[in-house]
Amino acid sequence: MSVHIQIASKKHSIYAKDICTLVEEAAKKRGTGIAKRDPNYIKSKLEKGDAVIALDGEQLVGFCYIEAWEDKKYVANSGLIVHPDYRGQGLAGKIKKKIFELSRKKYSGSKVFGITTSLPVMKINSDLGYKPVTFSELTQDETFWNGCKSCPNYDILSRNNRTNCLCTGMMFDPQKPNKKSKKEREKNVKKFYRWVRLKTHSFLKLLIQTKLLS
Repeated sequence: MSVHIQIASKKHSIYAKDICTLVEEAAKKRGTGIAKRDPNYIKSKLEKGDAVIALDGEQLVGFCYIEAWEDKKYVANSGLIVHPDYRGQGLAGKIKKKIFELSRKKYSGSKVFGITTSLPVMKINSDLGYKPVTFSELTQDETFWNGCKSCPNYDILSRNNRTNCLCTGMMFDPQKPNKKSKKEREKNVKKFYRWVRLKTHSFLKLLIQTKLLS
């Protein structure tokens, strides 16, 4: 196995549909919030070089892309995915690091953020200097939030007036870097994730009760 993680280009546009399929299958398996992606949108990211793709020969291994909001004030690293056959090898962290470096190079003054339900992704983000933040601190661009509509948990987001959901918001602010040690950051992320799990349980319980009453 020889996985090559690289900045995407036009030649990688042939993988757009496979990437969307991989994301959708992961969402079904996890049963948690992963919004669907449109192949044409993913293709545009590949062609613009606003994405990182991992390949083993011609086999798609992983992917992540960049989105910019509010005149590049905010940048999101979205759609991080690794093929099931290649998981457990640290590839997600390597892909995330590559897309983060690309984001910092192309959008050096932007705040880099993401929303996720995954503890491994939270740990990766923490290692890169992200901090947990409230949804009010993220971009308020409607286009970004409209992307959540294809997520199975969108009802929770809308019921809470976009202040809370099963996802956790995390952000890297170049003006306020996270200077805590890796050990401290990991400890804080684990504590925060325990709170997230309690929050998730409460939301799901409330959602079930609401549906039973409706």
